[in-house]
Amino acid sequence: MRVLLLFLDGVGLGDDADYNPFVQADLPNLRRLLDGTVPLRAVAPLHTAAATLLALDATLDVEGTPQSGTGQATLLTGRNAAQMHGAHFGPWVPVRLRPMLREDSVLAQAIAVGHTVTFANAYPEELIRLAEVPAARVPQFLRAGPPVAAIGAGVFTRNASDLKRGNAVASEIVNDGWRDRLGVTGLPDLSPAEAGENLARISAGYDLTLFAHYQTDTEGHRKDTSAAVAALERVDTFLGGVVATMSADTLLFVTSDHGNIEDTRTGHTRNPAIALAVGRDHEILTAGVESLLDVTPMIMRILSGTVVGPF
Repeated sequence: MRVLLLFLDGVGLGDDADYNPFVQADLPNLRRLLDGTVPLRAVAPLHTAAATLLALDATLDVEGTPQSGTGQATLLTGRNAAQMHGAHFGPWVPVRLRPMLREDSVLAQAIAVGHTVTFANAYPEELIRLAEVPAARVPQFLRAGPPVAAIGAGVFTRNASDLKRGNAVASEIVNDGWRDRLGVTGLPDLSPAEAGENLARISAGYDLTLFAHYQTDTEGHRKDTSAAVAALERVDTFLGGVVATMSADTLLFVTSDHGNIEDTRTGHTRNPAIALAVGRDHEILTAGVESLLDVTPMIMRILSGTVVGPF
């Protein structure tokens, strides 16, 4: 079975409250998967015919507020990066943990046992070339967990040409940022749903596909409920395109590194990270997945055909 790992930065499961944009947002695709239920901390775990909603511990038995660097490293390796570092750390993966993430990510693990793997995000060609220079000179945003893992696995390759052909997806989902900030011309004017369809088609060609979206964390930090609602609605439309188009032999696993956007009063939270599984046998395949530590082992079991739980 194939796995499509859709990473959303800074999305937790929070409370049924005015400050939670999940309560206010129009999320028809997510609610349809969850039989009309709003994704809240109190309802997880939730199993419907279409999907499984899980709450993943992001604190990892470490004091303080979970952060992106160690959270993403944990999610993508199955190793407790916060404990290894001695604290939660972010926004970038700590320097001394980057070799571990490059060499032992779920992408690298899958490749090592013969699976086909891809990173669906597009990056400008000049940044792809910079990924080959010494780590100290790499731009900060290439120090986030997903690109570090992709660079280490040799799959940090998709660029503007791929984006033009629909063979990659922008980190922001739509292509507006590439046009407005980078001045790239000739890009299709995609809706979030069409971008989701592209991601689903890409994933059909690989055993494991990773896509990363960061705007959810950015909007959470702004503490602007309207902006957070808009960010979640974009993700929901994107999710609808993915689910409608993905192959029958794919498990879609949507997850995050820590809470943030679900509470517009504060920024990062100690809430559990969201996890949503869609696809055949979603409940069986995700049995026993309770924290960020469990995601990489779960993926490797699915790829190997091991479907025995709880784990």
